[in-house]
Amino acid sequence: MSSEETLRRWRLILGRYAAQPLAQTPFSPNDWKLDQALEYLYGREYEGRGLARPAGGPGSLDPSQLRAVDWLNRSRKLFPQEVFERMQTQAIDRYQLTELLADPAVLRSLDATPGLAKALLGMRGRLSGQMRDAVREVIQKTVDEITRKLRNDFVNALVGRRNRMRRSHIRSAQNFDARATIAANLRHYDVSRGQLVIERPRFNARVKRNLPWDVVLCVDQSGSMMDSVIYSAVIAGIMSSLPAVRVKLVVFDTSVVDLTHLAHDPVEVLLTVQLGGGTDIGRAVAYCESLVGNPQRTVFALISDFMEGAAPGPLVAAVQRMAQARVTLLGLAALDESANPVYDRQMAQRLANHGMHVAALTPTHFAHWLAEVMN
Repeated sequence: MSSEETLRRWRLILGRYAAQPLAQTPFSPNDWKLDQALEYLYGREYEGRGLARPAGGPGSLDPSQLRAVDWLNRSRKLFPQEVFERMQTQAIDRYQLTELLADPAVLRSLDATPGLAKALLGMRGRLSGQMRDAVREVIQKTVDEITRKLRNDFVNALVGRRNRMRRSHIRSAQNFDARATIAANLRHYDVSRGQLVIERPRFNARVKRNLPWDVVLCVDQSGSMMDSVIYSAVIAGIMSSLPAVRVKLVVFDTSVVDLTHLAHDPVEVLLTVQLGGGTDIGRAVAYCESLVGNPQRTVFALISDFMEGAAPGPLVAAVQRMAQARVTLLGLAALDESANPVYDRQMAQRLANHGMHVAALTPTHFAHWLAEVMN
């Protein structure tokens, strides 16, 4: 990387307070647009510390002249999608741009992402009724997108595997048998064009599993767990639609709330949870223990950071009792927004020593893990 490019990047990172020391930094017209968009949002960090904004540079459009919705539209065009989504979330969650939260049409125009859903859920109690309707629509779009990405993995893992010995007339990309298709159509190879003409694609059937299992999802809803709560709600909704899988959904902090009646509706679950407060994992696990009817056909999944706020004795005792009753115990460690595990390893190890299988997994891998233990 050239020294000029290095200076350019530092100038964008440091903002307009670095304009004078780095006055010789080569800036294109597009660089000034990037600088303005970054300054509009992240210049608030300086204001929060009592520092005045510096005077604008060439082509400056000071914050007083720029509306939040204008900034939003410009940033969507200026930055890569992943960067824009992060900025959008920080605008609401960290800097609380009130203009974005005052107009339902603007809120509906935001890109629905787990990060945005997390920010909106954290402040939904401060919004008007009209804005709450818009928030619901954004949450619904977020849930629909996550469900679209995860559903096939769960259905394939929990309902049936491909049977390569049987053919199916149901044309599904996931069941496409490339090897059998090539073998069956070799006689249609066009030598002059160098192409294989597919006359009859082949598809595998699936083996249907009968899984008379109860799955108890026990989800920590303390403030640090929002990412896991969102995905847990979606997972509960997907599994509720599968045959022969009975889902029970319990959320907790220091209180325990049974949301089994809402498990089929992830959006309603997310709008019901009350994030924050302490954590009493032992109390929640003891409640879930009372829901177990057939221990040998029950999977108990604790989704938590394992940071117990109460005395650990009741938690360990409840886990030990369920393990002795031959309940399948899974501990899913919390993942942050970058999919990095964030949890109390000592407590997790203590639970593992008493019969719980503990892992830090993405939702997709969790689906396959469930399928393995059910088999």
